[in-house]
Amino acid sequence: MVQNFLACELEASTLSSTQTSKGQTGDREALRVLIIGSRSGVMGTIQTLHRLRFAEVREWSPLLPGPNPGEVMSILTRYTSMA
Repeated sequence: MVQNFLACELEASTLSSTQTSKGQTGDREALRVLIIGSRSGVMGTIQTLHRLRFAEVREWSPLLPGPNPGEVMSILTRYTSMA
């Protein structure tokens, strides 16, 4: 199930074709934040992080099935300089 999630994430991402297999693009590194839990828990955490100005709601992936029954997950990808 996690492999399916990662495949969906890679297809949906807007990374350039120069990305390496380690999630690096030139001088930037992709960092991912993953939230797993109940639907209401995940959505509530995304809303809280939005109110804290951590990330826009639209930046998170759509809810996907989680690793356990009744769970969902969402991922946020951020890029940081590799200085």
